[in-house]
Amino acid sequence: MRRVRPGAAASRGGPASRAVGEERALTSVAAGDTYEGERPADQPRLWHVTLSVSGGEAPLTEVRRGLEQLAHDHPFLLTSRYANDHAEIRYWEEARDLHDAAAVALRLWGEHRQTAKLPPWEIVGLEVIDRETYHQRIAEGYGPLPATPVGVHPF
Repeated sequence: MRRVRPGAAASRGGPASRAVGEERALTSVAAGDTYEGERPADQPRLWHVTLSVSGGEAPLTEVRRGLEQLAHDHPFLLTSRYANDHAEIRYWEEARDLHDAAAVALRLWGEHRQTAKLPPWEIVGLEVIDRETYHQRIAEGYGPLPATPVGVHPF
């Protein structure tokens, strides 16, 4: 599974790739038209993930440093908020379906606890929503606020 930032090319390599210097054919769409094609089932999608962790108190400087290291090691992370006993991480995950995105999210904290020196907290919450739902919630004024400012910040 590959992670990309929103808006980045979803396909690199493979049969659809262009040779260096090769022109890409552009398709025009009349004003007001929308693309109604279906996405193949095996094509990855973007999922907005909010992972919440909690546990015993840890020094704020260590929590911040660990989250900054995680963000440095994995630049797909959008934003992290933290306190001395809990944290929230938001990011975009590219995955075939919700199950795959959730599986990756549930492994994130544990797999990087040692390398980023994260506190020994447990996952206490997980929300995974597709890109369309995320944007619909924002447009309607509810749901997770846009992940700005990007970076690691206290609650």
